[in-house]
Amino acid sequence: MTMGAMICWEGWDMISNDRETELELIRLAQAGDQRAFRQLIQEAHSRMWAVCLSTTGNRHDAEDALQNALTSIWRNIGKFEPRAKFSTWAYRIASNAALHVIRSRRDTLDADAGMSEPDKYSLVDDQVTASIVIRRALQTLSPEFKEAIILREYAGMNYQEIAEHQQVGVQTVKSRLNRARTRLREALEEAGVNRA
Repeated sequence: MTMGAMICWEGWDMISNDRETELELIRLAQAGDQRAFRQLIQEAHSRMWAVCLSTTGNRHDAEDALQNALTSIWRNIGKFEPRAKFSTWAYRIASNAALHVIRSRRDTLDADAGMSEPDKYSLVDDQVTASIVIRRALQTLSPEFKEAIILREYAGMNYQEIAEHQQVGVQTVKSRLNRARTRLREALEEAGVNRA
């Protein structure tokens, strides 16, 4: 066996063991083992948080969405069929929970109301400004475009996974992502943010 083949085989074995470990944790969690459930969530937690925060646009709503997602995942773990990765399923639930929070709070006042003009005396670097501009630009996207870009950029889902989640074709996902990225790029340029 060549060294290259050995490295590939060892890498495959590690991936295989990771998948086997995940399947065992899923089985234990489905049997009610909270420790196994915590281990599964630990892997997906940071990206679930990013999905919730990016979708809702503020920490308070993101916290509510994440809590709702975690509760939903625990309640429905028995229904999960491990054909897909657990993390992909968790990101979908987080995305849906965040969208639900947005819909339920649509009529309430935004905590940032009246803060559309930045303080002209504060010194804000380009990175912070870009983050604010992107967050605001995300809020202007239609829900399906916003969801697609968040699932791709923050949850790391591939085109096929997003297509299945949104129940559309892969070409539609690509089109949505292209249009969403164009809008975000335009928003950065309009705000004069240096993207270098």
